[in-house]
Order: sequence, then C-alpha cells, then structure tokens
Amino acid sequence: MADTMVWTTRSLLTLGVALPLAACSDDGGRLDSASATQPTGNPTVNPSTTASTTDTPTSTGTSTDAGTVGDSDSTGTTDGVDSITTLPTSTTTTIGSTTDGPDTTSTGEGPCPEDQIECDGNTAKVCDGMGGFKSETPCAMACAEPLGCVVCVPGSTQCVGQVSQVCLPDGSGWEDQLECDPVQGLACDPGSGQCLGACADLGLSYIGCDYYPTALQQLDGFMGNPYAVGVANTTASPASITVTRGANTVVMDTVPANSVKIIQLPWVSELSTGTGPTVHVADGAYRLRSTQPVTVYQFNPLNADVTNDASLLLPVNTWTGNYLVASWPFWNGFGYGGFYAVTARYDNTTVTLKAPKGGTPTQAGGGVDGQGNGVVVLNEGDVLQVASASGGDETGAIVTADKPVQVFGGHECTQVPIGITACDHLEESMFPIEALAKEYIVVPPSQAGGNAEKAVIVRIIASEANTTLTFDPDQPVAKVLANAGDFVEIPTTVAKFVVSADKKILVAEYMVGQDAGYGTSDPAMVLAVPTAQFRSNYLMYAQPGWSANFVDILAPTGASVQVDGAAVGNFTAIGATGFSLAHVPLNNGTGGSHSVTADQKVGISVYGVLNYGSYWYPGGLDLDVIPQ
Repeated sequence: MADTMVWTTRSLLTLGVALPLAACSDDGGRLDSASATQPTGNPTVNPSTTASTTDTPTSTGTSTDAGTVGDSDSTGTTDGVDSITTLPTSTTTTIGSTTDGPDTTSTGEGPCPEDQIECDGNTAKVCDGMGGFKSETPCAMACAEPLGCVVCVPGSTQCVGQVSQVCLPDGSGWEDQLECDPVQGLACDPGSGQCLGACADLGLSYIGCDYYPTALQQLDGFMGNPYAVGVANTTASPASITVTRGANTVVMDTVPANSVKIIQLPWVSELSTGTGPTVHVADGAYRLRSTQPVTVYQFNPLNADVTNDASLLLPVNTWTGNYLVASWPFWNGFGYGGFYAVTARYDNTTVTLKAPKGGTPTQAGGGVDGQGNGVVVLNEGDVLQVASASGGDETGAIVTADKPVQVFGGHECTQVPIGITACDHLEESMFPIEALAKEYIVVPPSQAGGNAEKAVIVRIIASEANTTLTFDPDQPVAKVLANAGDFVEIPTTVAKFVVSADKKILVAEYMVGQDAGYGTSDPAMVLAVPTAQFRSNYLMYAQPGWSANFVDILAPTGASVQVDGAAVGNFTAIGATGFSLAHVPLNNGTGGSHSVTADQKVGISVYGVLNYGSYWYPGGLDLDVIPQ
C-alpha cells in the first residue's frame, strides 16, 4: 500500500531543528531532547514526497522573540492547515495566540554587527553596524533571526489534516514529519502541530506500536505447527491490535492491560517453504499496529517442537538503514542454507547488499547475484530473503538502505557446530548499527535441568575496519578484525566474559546441538545486548509449552533484581568484571507473561528448551543511537 508522507526519522536533529523530543524512558519517565535522536511519535511517513512550501498559514503575526511569532495581525489559516506552532529551544508559542513580546532590536551590548538581520515584529531589519539599520523589509509570511523573511519559522510545526509538518531549518517551507496514524490511536493536535496519543511519545526501545512480523524460512514438514506472534501489552489500558498484509486486514484483536496474547498468522509459503533461492516477495510481511505501546515476539513455529526459534521484533520507530548480518554456514548434510531477510517500511526503498569478504556462495534471485551482492528496490511490506548456497555463509553481510528497513539473520535448520546432531532453526532480528556498542557480556544459557550450563559458539563481527578486541577474561582468538564484516568465532565454550572493542561490534551466540554433551535441546540463536542498552524494567513473554523456560539476568554486582515480583538471589560473579549472572527458571503457570525489575540497569535473555528443540531471544533492550 503506497504511502504519501515524507520520512524524517533520525534526520531532523542533524539538520538543526529544535524539536521537543520527549520520549518514554525505561522507568516510565521521559527522556529529554539531548538523549533523543528522532522526532516524537511513531514515524509512518514516506520519503517519496518532497518538502511542501504551499500549505502555510496566511497569518503572519508579531515577533515575540528570536524565532517566535505572535499574532496581533492574525487572520486564521488556509490550505487545510490546522495550526502552526514555533518550537524554539526553550519555549513554544502558537500562532493565533495573543502574546506580543518586545521588539528584538539589540539594546544593551552596543550596535549589532553590520549586515546582521534582526526581526522587529514581522519586519526584517539589516543592521548598519553603527546602531541603525541599512534597510527594513516587511515580511509576507514570517521573520526569523538571523534569516530574515521566511515562509515559516524553522522548527515550528503545524497540522495538515492528520499530518504533522515541521518547518525546514532554512525556513523555506514545510516538510511532512509524521502521519498521525488513527490505527495507532494517534491524531494531529491543532494546538501543537504534533501527533497526540499513547503511541506518540515513543522512545528508542523494544516497546512500540508498529511492527512487521515476517515468517522466515523453515523446514517444510513443520507448517502444521503455527507461525505466531506474542503481543505483550506494557500499559494499564487495553491495546487494540490490527494486523494487515498489503491492503488486507488479517486480524483484529484486543490485548488486556498488562498481559500477553498469542496471535496466530498464516505462513507465507513464498518465504517459509523450500530451501531457496533468494526471493523478493511483494507484501511478504505482516504489519501489526497497536493503540498502546506493546512488545512483540515472533515464534517460528509457535509450539515446542524439534525445530524452533523466535525473534524479538523491533518497532518501526527504531529502524534505520544500516545493518550487519549474523547468520550461519550452509549445511551440506541436507542442503539447508543460512539466510537473511530485509523488510521495507516505505515504497521505493533502495537496498544495497554487500556480501562478506566481497562475495560468498549465494543462491541468486530477486536482484541478488551468486556472490550475495546486489541493489534491490522494495516497496512497503516487501521482503527480500537472501539464501546462501553450498559453501556460503552470510555472516558479515552489510545491508544499507535509503529508508528504514528491518533485517533478520538465521538458518533454515542447521547443526551447531556442523557435524554435531541435530539441526534446528535459527533466527533473530538484527540490531541497527546505530544501536550497536563497544561492550558486551557473553554467558552460556542453562540446561533443561537447571543445574548445568549449555555450551555456545560465539561470533563477534566488526562494523568498521581495523577493529581491536579485548576480552575479560581473555579468550584464545584473534584480536584484530581487518575489515567491516569480518568476524572471529569462539568455538564451543561455557566461558563467561566481557568483550570490548575500539569500534562498534555485533555479538551473536549459538546454542550447541544436543549431541555436543551439554544436555538436551538443539541450536538456537541470540544477539548479545550491549551493556549500554540495558534497562531497569522489562515485560517479556516465555512460551509455556516448553519443558523449561528461563530468563538470564546480567546485572551489576550488588544490584537488586526481581522476577515476577520475587527477589533474585542466585547471582554468580563473572570474574572481576563487576557483573554477575543469574539463571532464573520461569513459572510456566503464569500464561507466559513475566516481568523483570531492578534498581540498576540490567540485561536479559529469554529461552525455552526441551529434548531436541529450543528458542532464544533478547528479553528486551533500549535502542538508543550510540556514537561510534
């Protein structure tokens, strides 16, 4: 379904626009603009249109201060514009109000410099450097210092129907900022020019209102076990859920306050069946929207079985156009391949794929060549699933896009390590490179009995060339990654350690197969969460049909942590790192809904195990933009 808005996600602050970027913090508070990285609200605007310079008010008003406009001359608005609000750094004044501030002519520090422009009401004055003015120009629309006459005051906002527009930094016109999506309970407020509603002020975390579940490649014989999503409502109000695919509504449901509901969805055979090739599937993804902030997990498949995994889905407002891929090698035993999948949010999204090491054997298709390189244009809801070929491994592929996308990495069914039975499905939603960091804690999960730990294989992938790694305690692997996309692999281990780097890295863990000698259950995959993205509270879901479910908690030593309201007391120190680990069994009698709260920020992962099966995903995280 085509969109008609302009995408400005993560771009307005870089242009110098002063916006009130209040966002939800992990403890229910609000983040100030210094910590936010994108406009408030859930970005559902399409980058395909250009900035508008026509939908502007006819009123010009009277200046109250630099960059703000009063309205002693106000005559209303035209062209469908409901309101315009200026947003200077510390104040907000709405055109149409009756506040008339003092003249902005310099009065106290000597004459203003020659050629500097000052605003006196709606008149632009050019200073002569001697206390007077060279010229005065009445402005047809607005005056803003130091620009002079402009179409609109930079940073001001207005509503055009249900679209929130922001004035460009040079004052030359309006740009669509956000579509106030009524399916997410949003409406554009004429008083502020901003989207209002429970889904408006979203921070950068795993909690959101707009998601794209994507049914990934799975063994054909397991399609009788349903594909499903778990939707956890994090609020005290019921959440209305709408799931669509293309123009068709698939499900409408309600998730009660502070609870979880499983929603089964049809398999998408073009993505889920077969063993390749690489495919571009129009409208291959579902879109799930909620009227309240929720968290969403997808289960492939839902019920405990011999080939499972699950993914923590990331809300649209956290997507970017920059990703690294973690996958796994093609398994020749049955011809099953690794994959990664790209889902587009907007029409005409150009996606560029750069294969690891310049090329890896890949099943060509969908605009991707046999070495895994290509440039593909996707529309909203389209999915490009890239399948490896014999000898290929997509780990380290770099995905860039000119508009936000979602990227998954995984494997249809594989042994970990290759040669150790049995195979199991792998998948996880990749974190954007912007949200990656330089420090991670790696620990093994627990075994089904809870008395021993399950070994893992660890891959550490570089986001930039010449990345140097440090381990505490040390691990016997190479410490320098020469190129972006290069990785080191730590073989089968139950070691617990902190890995640090001088540049951003992506860290993936893989449970080993049952016959490796570390208890029942077969492979699953998880991304380690950077310590910089830890939170102090979580609501998560653990599928209760498994033999055992756990939440692993990584906490600063001495932190007070509760799971489902009960204090956690079985922490074990991770060497001298200052962090501790607890494997906490989850009660399957709760219906699957669980909470973690702490007096400090902690990291969590959630997993389920049984004989020949497992799933594993991050229980949640913040997704703040972290500088390189």
